[in-house]
Amino acid sequence: MTILITGKNGQLGTELGQFLEQKEIDYLGTDSKELDICNQKQVIDYFNQVRPTIVFHCAAYTAVDAAEDESKELNAKVNVEGTRHVAEAAESVGAILVYISTDYVFDGGKSEGEYYPEDETNPINQYGMAKLAGEQIVAGTCTKYYIIRTSWVYGKYGNNFVFTMQKLAKNRDVLTVVSDQIGRPTWTRTLAEFMLHLVVEKAEYGTYQLSNDESCSWYEFAQEILKNQSVKINPISSDNYPQKANRPKRSIMNLDKAKATGFVIPTWKEALEVFLNESD
Repeated sequence: MTILITGKNGQLGTELGQFLEQKEIDYLGTDSKELDICNQKQVIDYFNQVRPTIVFHCAAYTAVDAAEDESKELNAKVNVEGTRHVAEAAESVGAILVYISTDYVFDGGKSEGEYYPEDETNPINQYGMAKLAGEQIVAGTCTKYYIIRTSWVYGKYGNNFVFTMQKLAKNRDVLTVVSDQIGRPTWTRTLAEFMLHLVVEKAEYGTYQLSNDESCSWYEFAQEILKNQSVKINPISSDNYPQKANRPKRSIMNLDKAKATGFVIPTWKEALEVFLNESD
């Protein structure tokens, strides 16, 4: 078994690599300097050389707002064409491909309830469109694949909402955080564990959704992050906090399919508590 992680130095790729090392599982990892996924020939040559049996495709362009204008082409190049190259190369060597997608494939228009994997998609920003295109490429190209949609990702090895809140709280007495966007936070450790779980348990191929369990607003998430600090947090409407990219107002993804594989999902509060304790 030869495991390959693309995007090994990103927030998820680093977490996954650390997790595999703890499990004493060998793997190969590449970053954009070692493997440019936008270069089709380079990808084909690399896959033919190392012949991976499992590919965890963590490489992605994730600057959601920049993808709306100045980095629109880069977003499509990495998340669409790069994914196409990886999917085609994985299929050519018979590898299992694990592709990471996003809740942004949904428009967030549901006033209540949850989004199931088979629900109609309708992305409302360029990032979501590109990741959905990646999903379609993977499903249309690969025989053996897992698509994992996730949301509100945070972890030890990258810039994210948790670190941003902690940093702001050091210099400000009052913070304002959006309270009308509802979703599910995801600790990279939980996601990494699920990625390996699917492969090890030989789960049915297809599309899954994975975040930590239960839901909250960004405001409630911030309150939990800073609950032991004296900073005051005020809720604000997203209408008063304009961003280039539209965000789904309610993107709670149903986790039943992931749970049915036997994977135990911690709640977002449980995961956050462990993460904060480990980060101290």
